[in-house]
Amino acid sequence: MDSQSTTLARAGRYVTQANGYRAFIPAPLPPNPPVRLTDELQVLLSQADRALGRLDGSIQTLPNPDLFVLMYIRKEAVLSSQIEGTQSSLQDLLAAEAKVFSPNQPRDVDEVVNYVSAMNLGLLRLKELPISTRLIREIHAELLQGVRGSRFTPGELRISQNWIGPAGCTLNEATFVPPPYHEVPQKLAELETFLHTDTKLPLLIKIGLVHAQFETIHPFLDGNGRIGRLLITFLLCEREVLQKPVLYLSWFFKRHRQQYYEELQSVRDRGTWEQWLVFFLRGIVEVSGQATDTARQILTLREEHRHIVTEHFGRAASNGHRVLEHLYQQPIISVSNVQGLIGTTYAAANGLVARLVASGILREFTGQARNRRFVYQGYVDLFHDKQSEM
Repeated sequence: MDSQSTTLARAGRYVTQANGYRAFIPAPLPPNPPVRLTDELQVLLSQADRALGRLDGSIQTLPNPDLFVLMYIRKEAVLSSQIEGTQSSLQDLLAAEAKVFSPNQPRDVDEVVNYVSAMNLGLLRLKELPISTRLIREIHAELLQGVRGSRFTPGELRISQNWIGPAGCTLNEATFVPPPYHEVPQKLAELETFLHTDTKLPLLIKIGLVHAQFETIHPFLDGNGRIGRLLITFLLCEREVLQKPVLYLSWFFKRHRQQYYEELQSVRDRGTWEQWLVFFLRGIVEVSGQATDTARQILTLREEHRHIVTEHFGRAASNGHRVLEHLYQQPIISVSNVQGLIGTTYAAANGLVARLVASGILREFTGQARNRRFVYQGYVDLFHDKQSEM
């Protein structure tokens, strides 16, 4: 076998189908020949392990970390969905969750809402079910429920050929054709076996291999990219690398979208697993650092605003603190929400909201006289990055 054939066989092989197109049949993991832990990979592995350790530690220093986790999940949901072409921003997602309806709201915001639901469902199910084809199908059903992909059999493995390429291209013009549908169950079973087989591979290397292999199998008619990126988070949490799902790796993939796709395709075409893993680990290092900084900024913001409430709200300070803590989980709020939260009259809740606005903690954003909504803008801004909007 010549060297080129060996390289191609390392990731899989292209097989011409009966009607002329070439589909890629991935080889089972781990790669053969094995992944070479080059000096560059070993350095990046060490950096990624340290970065994830710092991130996990920084989240544990937050008071009631669960209050803040949802915003990390929301950010990942927005960015992962944007890679697939959605236009909705974090602010759009928050407004949709708060049932603030606007004619300017992107139509695809429901897809991002579903991503948050799929993430939460997966984290809940992981307590009783390992990562498996069954779990992946459940998450996929949640992801596509009632949105534009719902016509593509949510929760069901595909029973037809799909392909990747420019809009409107035919199967024979595709950039990449995944394995035929009758190969999908077997390929997922092989991936599941690899997931649950002890190997000498470092965990982050294993996760990087799994993500690329899932994207190559492309087992669904829609939603493969989002499910594949969810798997990264689920694996980090299942293996207790992170106690909470606070890594928004889609920021890195979105910022380097073209390279992301090219590195995955290079694995298929040339067996360049090491090159892909370098890219993957760089993403973990960079995004872990960002998320750690965000945790530090959350602490600073919280202490600053707690001080304002304590020093300037007088007898309303206790209720002010209750509202402030609630805002870290739900950053958009109404006077009625505040009334229900603190159990006072509407007038008292309205007065408290007015104080929070005057103190610069809340901002009214609907511009309406009735049904007003207020956003904890300083907190939301910690999760907004201009580069992610590019």
